[in-house]
Amino acid sequence: MTAQGTFITFEGIDGSGKSTQARMLVDRLRDEGREVLLTREPGGSPGAEEIRRLVLEGDPDRWSAETELLLFTAARRDHLERTIEPALAAGKTVICDRFADSTRMYQGLSRGDLRAKVDVLHNLMIGREPNLTVLIDMNPETGLTRALGRQGTEERFEDFGPDLQRRIRAGFLDLARAYPDRFRVIVGGRDRESVAEDVHRAVSSALP
Repeated sequence: MTAQGTFITFEGIDGSGKSTQARMLVDRLRDEGREVLLTREPGGSPGAEEIRRLVLEGDPDRWSAETELLLFTAARRDHLERTIEPALAAGKTVICDRFADSTRMYQGLSRGDLRAKVDVLHNLMIGREPNLTVLIDMNPETGLTRALGRQGTEERFEDFGPDLQRRIRAGFLDLARAYPDRFRVIVGGRDRESVAEDVHRAVSSALP
């Protein structure tokens, strides 16, 4: 834990329900009297939201993997400077829907092995890890069906197909095993109230 606020991230494959769970946790923590900021990536600041439209919409091959990595890093840097760090300095609990672990997976695994470059850029330009990461684990086929069922415009990564989702899920679980002090793995695919109860229990044990 930092001496200031607490930084909590939610991760998972597309359609895992992590965004819903992040919102439910924020509502519950606010009811408990905590000062909480909910944010997301890519996005979370005006500049980063502009980049979000560039990277999540359009043809799957719109960007090379290297260009995409630079765009995500630029968005994260702006988000960190303008939203996350000021909130933590004010003592708030910051809950972020995706952060650097998503880049380690999606840009690190999607088209070639860029993981080493992801880590170098992160260390150089971001330099912050969450205090706690909640991973909502979900069957990839179920998650992809859910994600495509939303029929939104931000489906660029879903359009890469089920094989990518399977590799991303395996990658997230590998990360959780590598960093057990930071990760809490929650079984998704159940009714959202049961998942939310497990999420709240895991997070409450980590909050000051």
